[in-house]
Amino acid sequence: MNYRHIYHAGNFADVFKHIIVTRIVEYLKRKEKAFRVIDTHAGIGLYDLSSLEAHKTGEWREGVQQIFSTPIPEDLKALLHPWCDIIDALNKGEKEIVFYPGSPVLIRQLLRKQDRLTAIELHNEDYHILAQNFAGDYQTKVLHLDGWLSLNAHLPPKEKRGFILVDPPFEKTGEFSRLIEGLMKAYRRFSGGIYALWYPVKYDKEIESFLYALYQTGIPKILQLEMRIRKSSSLPTMNGSGMIIINPPYLLEEEMKKISPFLINRLGQDENAKITHKWLQ
Repeated sequence: MNYRHIYHAGNFADVFKHIIVTRIVEYLKRKEKAFRVIDTHAGIGLYDLSSLEAHKTGEWREGVQQIFSTPIPEDLKALLHPWCDIIDALNKGEKEIVFYPGSPVLIRQLLRKQDRLTAIELHNEDYHILAQNFAGDYQTKVLHLDGWLSLNAHLPPKEKRGFILVDPPFEKTGEFSRLIEGLMKAYRRFSGGIYALWYPVKYDKEIESFLYALYQTGIPKILQLEMRIRKSSSLPTMNGSGMIIINPPYLLEEEMKKISPFLINRLGQDENAKITHKWLQ
């Protein structure tokens, strides 16, 4: 495994994904009962956007930096403030974003004292940085494993309430098939959990096949949220990203419909930019 997320941290896909993740965690907190979040491809947890690696691509400039370039609209503050407040705190309120929270740090900051996080990372160097970032944190378990291979061993969580975030690097062929196979195995063990599966948008036919295969699983309550920032291209570039949500919170679709025009305004790169909300089942 060679993928390092530092090159892409804070890009448009991270913004879209992390806002959705935040809304799901906030929903789970509405009930007093504890829950566990399992992050299968956790990365290092916290990213320094001033690093040489981040500057090689500069992707955060067209992502999180665009969100913080001007004030958040008043009507969206209640929905976006949990995510924005964490980034503000890490950057001490500065407008120029230097530190960006990956999903495990973001999730951990949102948890209450009774909630738990399991963060799984396969890349050896990233795992050690991740473990160091959470050293001494009794609410977080960091594991050096293949997220897919180890996931079923942790399902169902003992808390009986769970959110599973699956965010693979898509550096190998067959990742879409593996995503569906992994989901089906996990769902058989824990059908009551909330699952969020991230995927890149490069080729339309690839996405169509993936969505049809998801439909064929027969798993109910599948919501697709997909953001495209520009017109589709024949080149192997990421033109958008999507999230497949299994058992989504009942408020999530409406919340994302409210947030979507703002995201397109800040992150869209041409007139073809759009966000899709679609039920597959």
